Amino acid sequence: MFIIQSGRVRITRRVGGLEMELAVLPAGEFFGEMAIVNNRPRSATAVAIEDALVLVIDGQTFEAMIRGSAEIAIRMIKKLSDRLEQADQQIEMLLYREPNHRLVHFLRQEAQRAGRPHATGVAVGLNERQLAERVGLHADEVRQALDRLELAKLIRRSSDGSGLVIAEVGKLQDFLDFLEMKERFGAP
Repeated sequence: MFIIQSGRVRITRRVGGLEMELAVLPAGEFFGEMAIVNNRPRSATAVAIEDALVLVIDGQTFEAMIRGSAEIAIRMIKKLSDRLEQADQQIEMLLYREPNHRLVHFLRQEAQRAGRPHATGVAVGLNERQLAERVGLHADEVRQALDRLELAKLIRRSSDGSGLVIAEVGKLQDFLDFLEMKERFGAP
């Protein structure tokens, strides 16, 4: 297991030929705990995306830490519970087969989870490449879906390409409902 002392680490996993970003972890976070807990090979790839200092904890030390400190055990349980909730949300998003559905669902969740207030809505700091990695789509599918959302005035891309602004998060849900109705009942 690794605890990030400084820097940031990107966690990815290859799924169906696509490299999907699972998380970008800052200092204070940990990763690799599942290999210790389950005693199985690692299922994801971790890459430092800036200079990082990590503390390596072996299985025996990890077990001693958990046994010796209820506070550490409770923090681990809470963090793992948060990660399980995020995994559930990611599974829900991946169940949408249509790129527009998947992207709109993800943007709504991301705006609620990590969006920052902006003068014209809610800012989401993910560019097209990052969105493609997070939703498991090709970059051109994400670009086309974002073009449609921008045309509908639901989002606006930042001029420097570093992210986008969602005008009203609630309207994304309305749009998702519309897409689902359109798919269910067909459209001319």
